[in-house]
Amino acid sequence: MSDNTEFTTDEQKVSYGFGLQFGDQLRKNQFEGMDIGAVIAGVRDWFTDGASKLSDADLNPAYQAVQAKQQAVQAEQSAAQSAIADQFMTQNAARDGVTSTESGLQYEVLESGAGATPSKESSVVVHYHGTFIDGSVFDSSVQRGEPATFGVTQVIPAWTEALQLMSVGDKWRVFAPPHLAYGEQGAGDAIPPNTALIFEVHLLGIE
Repeated sequence: MSDNTEFTTDEQKVSYGFGLQFGDQLRKNQFEGMDIGAVIAGVRDWFTDGASKLSDADLNPAYQAVQAKQQAVQAEQSAAQSAIADQFMTQNAARDGVTSTESGLQYEVLESGAGATPSKESSVVVHYHGTFIDGSVFDSSVQRGEPATFGVTQVIPAWTEALQLMSVGDKWRVFAPPHLAYGEQGAGDAIPPNTALIFEVHLLGIE
């Protein structure tokens, strides 16, 4: 079938749907240099004949070579992110109004409350707005219009530490270095490894 094929039968439509599902998996696992023509050839060969034009002796070294390239790229990107995070945290620590703790956490008081302070056993209600250091938003209860409730120890280390320093009514800007955020692993596609994060945290209450 060509790209402008009209899918008129149910069988064609379902076949196309299978292709979309496979394409989605490819997108999630794509690598630099992926050849969609070679992918289609592999699908066609195996579906038609149950046979491969390449032996394991051809495929296995290729898998290993591509994996090594991916790991090298990831390591380079991770190191670059770490350097950017370190530079940002160092410069931020020198700003007026920013307090640094022994762990490397930094915070800036935006509003002061007079309520109680959470403990490790507390469950808290907060509004938060999370951004990368370039200002782009990755998560925000403020944008969703609904406060979040969670245990003090059920969040990243930066939050666990900051919340136990805050009073109900406080609104802080919290600066989390990578080791107090999502570290070398990152968080899926949303947060790369070794990324510093900024949160505006408004402690609304303790449950």
